[in-house]
Amino acid sequence: MAVRTDFPDGLARCAWVDGSVDYRRYHDEEWGRPVDDDRALFEQLSLEGFQSGLSWRTILDKREGFRRAFANFDIDTVARYTAARVEKLVADAAIVRHRGKIEAVINNARRAREMRERHGSLAAYFWRYEAPPATGAAGPVSQSAQSLALSKDLKKLGWKFVGPTTVYAFMQSVGMVNDHSPHCHHHAECEQARARFVRP
Repeated sequence: MAVRTDFPDGLARCAWVDGSVDYRRYHDEEWGRPVDDDRALFEQLSLEGFQSGLSWRTILDKREGFRRAFANFDIDTVARYTAARVEKLVADAAIVRHRGKIEAVINNARRAREMRERHGSLAAYFWRYEAPPATGAAGPVSQSAQSLALSKDLKKLGWKFVGPTTVYAFMQSVGMVNDHSPHCHHHAECEQARARFVRP
């Protein structure tokens, strides 16, 4: 798997990382590290849904706007959003103004409340689908058997914008799979973090 080494600090990073400081920070401090906080899991899955058809650069640039618009992704608060709130969000230039994706986040907050009642936490549910890296000789892939299964189950439970590619990107970002290149200087750190992580 390819890496880039043309950063000011000379460290090798996954090839998808661009030269901006905030993108490097996201890669170095967040991507691939295990997450068990329900609010953070809900936020990441929501943002991955917004990314569908767009670049992660676009989403990262607007992340603070998303957090303001969706009450820092507090599940109970977002679940109470009304049709009037949807209209305000559709007009909010600080986020991606896609009605279907906005409505999906609200729907998914309601489904997330149901999931907590059924499984105790989102983390307990999601981490059942933890997967080994799905990379091989051909390089990284965009989905896996686990993301296909998770996507299918989420859709059955009524979640929206949770296709297998979106779900796999979510799994990568929250550490359910370590897809840092083996040559990336954060691959070993994420492996160590995953080894220390207590599965919910």
